[in-house]
Amino acid sequence: MNITYLGHAGLSVEVAGKHLVVDPFISGNPLAKSVDLASLKADYILVTHAHQDHILDVEAIAKRTGAKVISNFEIVTYFENRGIVGHPMNHGGSWQFDFGTLTYTNAIHSSSFPDGSYGGQPGGFILESAEGTIYIAGDTALTFDMKLIPLKCKLNLAVLPVGDNFTMGYKSACMAADFLACNRILGYHYDTFGYIEINHQEAIEYFKAHYKELNLIKIGESINV
Repeated sequence: MNITYLGHAGLSVEVAGKHLVVDPFISGNPLAKSVDLASLKADYILVTHAHQDHILDVEAIAKRTGAKVISNFEIVTYFENRGIVGHPMNHGGSWQFDFGTLTYTNAIHSSSFPDGSYGGQPGGFILESAEGTIYIAGDTALTFDMKLIPLKCKLNLAVLPVGDNFTMGYKSACMAADFLACNRILGYHYDTFGYIEINHQEAIEYFKAHYKELNLIKIGESINV
C-alpha cells in the first residue's frame, strides 16, 4: 500500500490495484501547487466530513474519473444530487470493497457544507486490506473511542491531524498513538493556514521522546505500508 500526501488532509492511496483519494483540497491550497489535479487517478474518493477544505475538489475529480464517493449518508446524497455515484456509510458500519474493507469511525469535530447546510456527522476510516491496515482519523479531537480500534484490528499506520486549534495537536496525537496501539504515525492537517502552523522538528522530537515515529512528509511524497 502506497500513501501519497496531497497537502492539508488530502491523501492518495494505492491499494489492491485501486486508487483512493481522501479529502481533496488541492486547487484552493497554495501549498499544493506541485499536485497536478488534472492527472490525479481516482477509483474512489473518501470524504471524512463536509467542510470546504475537505470537499473542494471532490466534484471535479469524480466527474473526470468516474470515481465513487464514500462518506456519510448526507455527503453522499449531496454529491449524488450533482450526478456523482456514491456509497453511503455511518459510524461503526463496515463494507467490503474490491480494494479491502472500510469501517466508518467516530470523529469529534463539526461538519457543514460551504453554504452552511448540514453535512452529517464527521468521521474517519479504517482500511483493512491484504497489504496492511491503516486508520485515517479525519478532523478530530483526541477521543477514548480510539481505544476501541486495536480491539478490532492491528494497525500498521495511523494518519492523524497534528495542527492543533481545529483538531488535536501533535501532543494529543502522540497520546492517540497509545490509544491506537500504533507507534507509526503520518501527520496531516497542519501548516495550511496560520492557525495550524507547527514546528516540525519539535513535533518529531516529541514523538521520539515517547518512543514513537511521526512522519511529516512533503506534499507529493509517499510512505509505504
